[in-house]
Amino acid sequence: MNTHPKHNNSLGPFAVLTFIYFIVGFLTTVNGQFQGPLKIAFLSETEELKNTLTTLISFFFFLGYLLNSSLGGRWINAHGYQKTLLRALGIMVGGLLMYALSSWLVVHYGHLGVQLASDRIPYGYFVFLLGSYLMGTSAALLQVVINPYVAAYELPGTQPVQRMNIVCAINSLGTTIAPFFVTGIIFAGVPLESVSADQLLLPFLLIALCIALTTMITARLHLPDIQGTRAAVGEKLERSVWSFRHLALGVVAIFFYVGAEVSIGVNVNLHAMELMETGRGLTFFGHEHLMLGGLDLGIPALLATLYWGGFMVGRLAFSFFENVSSRPLLVATTVIAIVLTTIAILTNNLWVLVSVGLCHSVMWSCIFTLAIKGLKKYTSKASGVFMMGVFGGAVFPVVQGVLADTCGSWQWTWLLILVCEAVMLYYALLGSRIKDAECLM
Repeated sequence: MNTHPKHNNSLGPFAVLTFIYFIVGFLTTVNGQFQGPLKIAFLSETEELKNTLTTLISFFFFLGYLLNSSLGGRWINAHGYQKTLLRALGIMVGGLLMYALSSWLVVHYGHLGVQLASDRIPYGYFVFLLGSYLMGTSAALLQVVINPYVAAYELPGTQPVQRMNIVCAINSLGTTIAPFFVTGIIFAGVPLESVSADQLLLPFLLIALCIALTTMITARLHLPDIQGTRAAVGEKLERSVWSFRHLALGVVAIFFYVGAEVSIGVNVNLHAMELMETGRGLTFFGHEHLMLGGLDLGIPALLATLYWGGFMVGRLAFSFFENVSSRPLLVATTVIAIVLTTIAILTNNLWVLVSVGLCHSVMWSCIFTLAIKGLKKYTSKASGVFMMGVFGGAVFPVVQGVLADTCGSWQWTWLLILVCEAVMLYYALLGSRIKDAECLM
């Protein structure tokens, strides 16, 4: 891979890309953590579909991945990496403004809405869903661009795998602090039952301003082009990326992986809220643990923070093991995740469930590495196709919400996670193996 030699030694572009990757992780988790508060602030007059409507927030976020990830690959081939990056940041600003508008609508026109069966849904809720869709689209496009950028950028004293570990760890830092940003900054000191929509407006306007400034700074930077990872202008690729079996099955594997990752990350707080509302508390192997006197967001946020924090710890730890092969690592982590999830279900123990984050921390890099192996000039297009699989983060949380409404409890809905882990285990053992004829190496 060739980059512009005058910029190989500059820390500035790498720092900006790392900061943008932090934003992707931070706002992805912020979006999911709004499920609990918005359940109170936006859906207070709903009963029958409350959990289903709440989990639609994540559904629309990841719908952006399904519909627009391949667009990122086309934009890169047509306009280059930097212009695609700037477009993605512009879409992110639009999504944040939709979040702020949704708050304004609920505050000033909260009496207006749509009647669905016995539930009344305010218009601001649907605007928030539009914001989630735009944010998911932006996150998909940014990830399609940043991964190859970071791998190619020649920062002195570092190797590509080290740079990827750095940005992934910073991304995980964003996901770790996001739950307490929601509870400690946006809804600071407010009991869950007193959460209101007017607390959303100013924070999202400030975040939108921050992203707009980041966009302007990025536009002035020279970011290195990447050779050999995208088709030349006017070049027609001889075959479809879907003809590569290990890539196609990799998309399936990432669909189930992100479904498992996001389901735990955004629904564990809803399960915790259910335990606290029913007075059962949170248990540690049968004994009540950290039960609060009143209902608040502290313990649910702690569970989410521990889960996403496991990603940061796991990625930092494995950054020291550069010679570990992706396939055996994926096998080992999926088997451990299956064991931990089974224990968590049988004991109704959320503290064990969030420990699965340590296993999930390395699965993305394992699956991605195995899926794009040997694709060369198909890599940029394959990266866009691969990101479509992130739509699993939309499907499984909603399916779980529907099951929770149907069953009246979250406990056994975590069986979905076992299904996801089993699919990833199959990909590690069989699906990722490729024939020499399928590889362009």
